[in-house]
Amino acid sequence: MNMSNEEYKQYAEQHMPRSKAGRNMLRAFLVGGAICAAGQGLIALYTWLGLDEEGAATACSVTLVMLGALLTGLGVYDDIARFAGAGTLVPITGFANSVVSPALEYKTEGRIAGTAAKMFLIAGPVIVFGMTAGALYGLVLLLFSLA
Repeated sequence: MNMSNEEYKQYAEQHMPRSKAGRNMLRAFLVGGAICAAGQGLIALYTWLGLDEEGAATACSVTLVMLGALLTGLGVYDDIARFAGAGTLVPITGFANSVVSPALEYKTEGRIAGTAAKMFLIAGPVIVFGMTAGALYGLVLLLFSLA
C-alpha cells in the first residue's frame, strides 16, 4: 500500500480517537468545585454554631479529612476519583485518600504493623508522623489541663 504523506495524514486523522480532555477538565472542575463549596458550607455551619473564623476553618479541615478517609475506606472515593480525575486530588480530601488507601492493603503484614507500614509508603513519614504527633500532643495537653 503506497500512500503519500498527505494521504497518510488524512487516514491517520480519520482513525485517531477523539480527545476527552474537555470532558475530563469539566468533570474535574465540577467535582473539585463541589468539594470546595462543601468546605465553604461547613465553615459557614461551624461559624453559625459559634466557632470563630480560625476554629471553623480548622473544624472544616478535620471534617473533610475524616470524610475523605471514611469514603476511601468504604470504596466510594475511588469511584468519585475515577469519574472526576484530578478534581479529587487537589482538595484536602485527596490528602486523606492518599494516607488511607495504602493503609487498606495491610493484609500481608498483619492489621497493626501492616497498617502502620503501608501508611508510610505513599503519604510519607512526615505526614503520618505529623498527624500522629499532633494527636498525641493534644492528648497530653488535655491530660495535663485536667490535672
